[in-house]
Amino acid sequence: MKKFDVLAGALVVVGALNWGLVAIAEFDLVATLFGLDFGETNVATRVIYGLVGAAAVYEVVQWSAMRRRWSRNPAPAAA
Repeated sequence: MKKFDVLAGALVVVGALNWGLVAIAEFDLVATLFGLDFGETNVATRVIYGLVGAAAVYEVVQWSAMRRRWSRNPAPAAA
C-alpha cells in the first residue's frame, strides 16, 4: 500500500502544481505536454485529470490509515 500512497501523493502534487500554474500564469502544463492549447482536452488529458482527482479522493479517505502506515511507531488498531 505504501507504493500506492506515494503514487497518489505524486499525482496530487502534479495536480496542485498544474492548478497553481493555471492561476498564476494561465498555463496548463498537462495540456501543453499533450500538444494542446490552454483549456483544450482530449482523452489522454481527461484520463490524467481523472487520475489526479481520484488520487485526491484516495488521499482524503485514507489520510489516517496512511499516517499509521508511515509512522515509525504505529499505534495498534482500535477494536
